[in-house]
Amino acid sequence: MTCSQLGGPCDHPHSRTTADDVINAQDQHLRQVVAAGDTEHIEALDQMKGRWRRPISGMKWYRQAKRDFAALPED
Repeated sequence: MTCSQLGGPCDHPHSRTTADDVINAQDQHLRQVVAAGDTEHIEALDQMKGRWRRPISGMKWYRQAKRDFAALPED
């Protein structure tokens, strides 16, 4: 999956074997690029942080990301 498929602004790829690993890679990617000064990712980082503060709506996003991951063709 890419950053943009997970709600971010770029096409940075996350190649992992599980949806949880991809989601964790996206979280790390957002934190790293914002820390390096990238302003385009700030909104996505704020949304990511907000998902974990609001468990019910966050779980909706999480389940959808897992479904989207499962629907991807295997390489």
